Amino acid sequence: MKRYFVLGGVCLVAGFALNTCVRNFAFRESAPAYALAADDRLQKKSLKTFGEADGDELEEAMAPAPAQVAGGVVGGLLGGGGEGFGMRADAPGAPPPPPPPAPPAEAASTPGRAWFPETFLFEPLVVTDASGSASVPVKVPDRLTNWRVLALAHSRSGAQAGAVSSFAGTLPTYVDPVLPPFLRAGDVVRVPVQVVNTTGTPVTRPLKVEAQGAAVEGGSRTVTVPAAGSVVEYVTVRTAQPGPVTLRASLGGTDSVVRTFDVWPTGRPVARTHGGTLAAPRTLELTGPEDAVAGSERVRLLVFPGALGVLRAELSAASGRGGVAEDAYALLLAGRAPELLKSLGGTADAESLKHLSAIAGQRVLRAGRAPDVATAALLAEAALAHPDNPVLARLGERLSGQVATAQRPDGTCQGADGWTLQRLLVSTADCARAVRAGAGSDAGRRRASGFGARVAGAFERYASRVQDGYTAAAVLASGGVSGSVRDTLRKQVREAIQKRPDGSAFLPVGPGVVRSDGLVPSEAEATALAVLALVDDKEAPLADLGTSLLADYRPERGWGDGRANLVGLQAAIALFKEPLPAQVSVVLERDGKVVTEGTFDAKALREVLALEGAAAGSAGKHTWTVRAEPAVPGLGFSLTLGAYVPWRASEAGSGLELAVKGPSEVKVGMPAEVTVQAASPAGMALTLRQGLPAGVQVDRASLDALVNEGKVTSYEVEDGAVSLTLPPRGAAEPFSARFRVVPTLAGSLQAGASSLTLVERPELVFHVPPATWAVR
Repeated sequence: MKRYFVLGGVCLVAGFALNTCVRNFAFRESAPAYALAADDRLQKKSLKTFGEADGDELEEAMAPAPAQVAGGVVGGLLGGGGEGFGMRADAPGAPPPPPPPAPPAEAASTPGRAWFPETFLFEPLVVTDASGSASVPVKVPDRLTNWRVLALAHSRSGAQAGAVSSFAGTLPTYVDPVLPPFLRAGDVVRVPVQVVNTTGTPVTRPLKVEAQGAAVEGGSRTVTVPAAGSVVEYVTVRTAQPGPVTLRASLGGTDSVVRTFDVWPTGRPVARTHGGTLAAPRTLELTGPEDAVAGSERVRLLVFPGALGVLRAELSAASGRGGVAEDAYALLLAGRAPELLKSLGGTADAESLKHLSAIAGQRVLRAGRAPDVATAALLAEAALAHPDNPVLARLGERLSGQVATAQRPDGTCQGADGWTLQRLLVSTADCARAVRAGAGSDAGRRRASGFGARVAGAFERYASRVQDGYTAAAVLASGGVSGSVRDTLRKQVREAIQKRPDGSAFLPVGPGVVRSDGLVPSEAEATALAVLALVDDKEAPLADLGTSLLADYRPERGWGDGRANLVGLQAAIALFKEPLPAQVSVVLERDGKVVTEGTFDAKALREVLALEGAAAGSAGKHTWTVRAEPAVPGLGFSLTLGAYVPWRASEAGSGLELAVKGPSEVKVGMPAEVTVQAASPAGMALTLRQGLPAGVQVDRASLDALVNEGKVTSYEVEDGAVSLTLPPRGAAEPFSARFRVVPTLAGSLQAGASSLTLVERPELVFHVPPATWAVR
């Protein structure tokens, strides 16, 4: 009788605990898998054929080894691990980072180790042959380490088994420069370069270290390494300008390794950002700082899809937001998504929509048990968007009926003591949408007809008392007016729209204007409501409103809360309902000269096209042009001109003061103390951010002691800085604290600037310019 074994997953790892792989695997039923082949240059290994095993044997086979390894991937092969120091992500609000440069020209003839991925390989499913074996060829990364392999398998009959194996990726002799995650422009450091000999005889080889983007001193010498030993050599690296650095270390003809790191500017980041749509070439006037640090001026252009991209992004993010309005929005989105995706040229993922509907539906059912009228108006349309779900359909009918019975004799809906007429009219508009959504049945149509007649009379009576564009837009978007009343309100909305210098348009929110829930609407929500109110008005600046609409969208939060997202998405779909072309060329020009260009592929609508380039000479006012070929209204863009300017000490006057005292003498590997003193208004929580030089590590035990003493509420350590959250203090009660740091690099190193900020008023900041540390 033949045996067929199915490999549930293989985990090839280095970096995290092996049991993480076990937790992440899931078995899959299929048939005839297995052995592993590594890169010929390093080593070839194979795993033995799997046999059947009972539960105890499987548990023993999967028992984690003490070695540190990385996490697993369902039904596949995964490998990875950090290499050297970790790399720092972009700081919030910082100018765009430059792309990595090409390796030095001399490196082209001699390949170097340069591939150090975090993720090794993903293999969804491996099936054995009749004998229970299979091979999986892989390319092993350039990291020199021991790799561990976890494999799990099962047969058609359900028997399960697992195995752990390992292999080494190494070389007889190799070179390993130890680099920091970053340096700052102007730093002069001694970089250690380790040379290792794993053979049984001494080795003498020429060592060469060179870099692009930085200067290397003492980079050529001959080294002798004892048998089964290692030596550490030092080279001096000087960084003059910000940007990426590619460093190459070679040991004769035996090994060569290429590493990269970033050189950060020493100044304060400043950025100018504008957005819009690519319905036509967009011309912007951007003023760059006159005192920008040399080499720090860069430009980043992000191009993202319109309605289809926003719709897909919202389908992914909607279930993760909390609140009744957010739940109603998610349920409405799930119900309307198939039709919307089809109209925009996309396809629906039935399983994802089913999952979203289930989660949002449960939440809406809970909120709809005994809702007030405002909540019923919010939930009715969402529940009615699922006619195939009898539970939600009945809930929607009940909620729509509840809203209809709440209509007053004068035609308005909701209202309470202290309400303004403006809020009452907006609430009535919400009710009108909810009742109209329930017109799918005979009873619903009769209900909607009577409600609509009375609400139209209310809007007509009070139209002359509408004083702001937001309320006029809400009434128009409800569909409750027609004829001369509609024309009057449209004119009022058009006249309320304002233009920005970049040509985009928005609907401002006047003083005292609120939504039906009593909250002040954002400009983004008001602008979306204006689009819905004027969508078929030929005199309306819809393209300019669409520019603001897309520029205000953020994937993590949409346009704000659930109410804002509801009108925002409806407006985006109303404006940008045409499918995108297969490809669109995007060009960015400054003063008529091309700075960067690229191609947007409509097949990759989940992605954003990111174009970056150096922008030296951008000081002062310049004309920037963004154009798409062909022009596409459904594409949005965000253009950021970034640079760094010299730090200047903040002047007193904000009530904040900060003093920082670094160590007088610093040695590599020896602890040193940093003292910080701060003063601020009483009763205010503070954030103190202390800039640190490259290679300086913070002693967390000293920070924990500050937390235990109550001086610090919490702290956060990152590359080049440590942030302390300080609790409110009494009047005339200054803050003073010390914490320890340990430098790991020798040289002349610049710390980042330090700052003191009020948690509740982040715009109030006191800066202390950076200092230079001399580390021996």
